[in-house]
Amino acid sequence: MAVTETGVFGEPPEGAPPPLTAVQRLRAILGGSAGNLVEWYDWSTYIFFTVYFASHFFPEGDQTAQLFKAAAVSAVGFLARPLGAWLMGVYADRAGRRAALTLSVSMMCLGSLVIALTPTYAQVGALAPAILLAARVLQGLSVGGEYGASATYLSEVAGRKRRGFWSSFQYVTLIAGSLTAQGMVVLLQQVMPEADLKAWGWRIPFFIGAVLAVVVFWIRTGIHESQGFENAKKEGENRGRTMLLFVKHPRETLMVMGLTAGGSLAYYVDTSYMQKFLINTSGFSKAVASQTMLLALFCFMLMQPAFGWLSDRIGRKPLLLFAFGGGMIATWPILSAIAGTSNIWVAFGLIMIALTFQSGYSSISGLFKAELFPAHIRALGVALPYALANSIFGGSAEPVALGFKKAGHESWFYLYVTVILAVGLLTVIFMPDTRKTSTITED
Repeated sequence: MAVTETGVFGEPPEGAPPPLTAVQRLRAILGGSAGNLVEWYDWSTYIFFTVYFASHFFPEGDQTAQLFKAAAVSAVGFLARPLGAWLMGVYADRAGRRAALTLSVSMMCLGSLVIALTPTYAQVGALAPAILLAARVLQGLSVGGEYGASATYLSEVAGRKRRGFWSSFQYVTLIAGSLTAQGMVVLLQQVMPEADLKAWGWRIPFFIGAVLAVVVFWIRTGIHESQGFENAKKEGENRGRTMLLFVKHPRETLMVMGLTAGGSLAYYVDTSYMQKFLINTSGFSKAVASQTMLLALFCFMLMQPAFGWLSDRIGRKPLLLFAFGGGMIATWPILSAIAGTSNIWVAFGLIMIALTFQSGYSSISGLFKAELFPAHIRALGVALPYALANSIFGGSAEPVALGFKKAGHESWFYLYVTVILAVGLLTVIFMPDTRKTSTITED
């Protein structure tokens, strides 16, 4: 086994087809990532519009109590993500990356449509939050499967020399989905009275998400399968066998879980929960908080290719050390300062510092996971341990934060985030630099 010019171990299989041209690679990456954008738009729409629809489904209590209950529903959706990751990971390793990507976006379409049509508590009583919960669980199954399939597909078609750069577009589109959802908040705030937005306008973005998912379904039926999957299929290995993941790759599985715990928690604190933090803790208006996060997410999105490119030059591990080490040190002072400021530009600057550290993880999040596992179990290896840790730590970010706030100890949440990031840092210290030990051999 030889070392390639980019420091990656391994050789392409004998008789492998020539590398993709620049145009072919770009088409594959755009096709694979388009659905990622829509999936995360639909997923984030629930989070960003909670401040408008929470009272329709949970009318009792004050704003914090209503947001807490709506966030708890979202947390259950997160708990469905490991099941979706397992089912779709097995499916992607057996039937192909394209088949899994197409199925996941279909499920998201249905989940968004159900939320858009769900009656309120005043109309059907307790059935309303039950329907909302069922739809969010369906979305959780979908997005749980989407992450592993898209991360694997993009990593396999990215090419050796610029694998970090091209793979970063998974988070470019992921953030773009969240950005589009946040942009929809700002747009509707500008064109609709707040009373109308709260009464029925919040349903509009869910209808839009369902329509966009249909468009992506059509796009994904036309993308090519990755060569990594085709090679694994030809070799006839046991593809997508769940026990193989834990029996033959326990170290890699635990690494993914350790890094995802801190990375996902910090991501949801710095992006999704931050909107509510600015409103509910710092005291900014809904419009100001939404506009601030729109700008922050846009800047965050632009960082991803730059950090991905940097990983192709210096390796994956240095970026992860920067992300977890810097995040661990900065979390408490940043959140404390945002909580105490009345200047939105100060808050914005502090948020961008946190997102800069986060970019060291997010830009290569899918890639380093894919580089840890062989092709015949890669989609499952990326998806399942990620989803398990993400559902526990990322999915619980808002309920835990709001729970501490309700108890009168909001600063304890800052300590909680710091400790979980420290676990991630410890994991990075003991992991290899996957740019040098990558299991992806196709160019």
